[in-house]
Amino acid sequence: MLERLRSPFKRLIAPVARWLVSLGLTANAVTVIGAVGTILAAVATGVTGWLFAGAAVMTILVIFDSLDGSIAAITTGGTPYGAFLDSTLDRIADWAVLVSVTLYFILHTPWSRTWNSAPTAADAVAWTGIVAALVAVMTSFVTSYARARAESVGYEAKNGVATRSDRLAIILVGMALAGLTGVDAILAADMVLLAVLGAVTVVQRMALVHREMTRDDEGA
Repeated sequence: MLERLRSPFKRLIAPVARWLVSLGLTANAVTVIGAVGTILAAVATGVTGWLFAGAAVMTILVIFDSLDGSIAAITTGGTPYGAFLDSTLDRIADWAVLVSVTLYFILHTPWSRTWNSAPTAADAVAWTGIVAALVAVMTSFVTSYARARAESVGYEAKNGVATRSDRLAIILVGMALAGLTGVDAILAADMVLLAVLGAVTVVQRMALVHREMTRDDEGA
């Protein structure tokens, strides 16, 4: 959904990328700094429960992390290892962001931690958020795996309603709104939306590759 904004965004951050190059930073260094910063901020957000502040910091770090491609274009033009490093650390950062949501629901929502009491509305919100976040972790990794596996056999699977940028936007907006309002149900609903869109994206990529393979088999 946000892919159409990629080109304008790249033009917007180009001056910052040139400035970082002048400081001697490489694309790989920016990749590592952005990913490590996102992971630390995500864990801190989940532990402290400061959703709005955490969302703001992680948004800045995500923007910083996106500079690696612009820096690579200016300097080396991009390397296979740089692409590999970026993709690998992105998966870890994605996991950390969703873990922060899970930690928040476990540590900072008034859900019952005993099994001998009647379930409350808070219990439903917390469990919905936790389960949906775990499903979102799965769909996030399968979405990336589907693309990588398709490319390994000669096909492309970049389609879908929720690419990585879409998923991050959904998470961070949900965290910020929940933090501002103090309504945990907003974050739980956000996780449900993320899980559903992630599942749809996985199915879309599987269907695309199936169509492409079937077309090639019929044309052989």
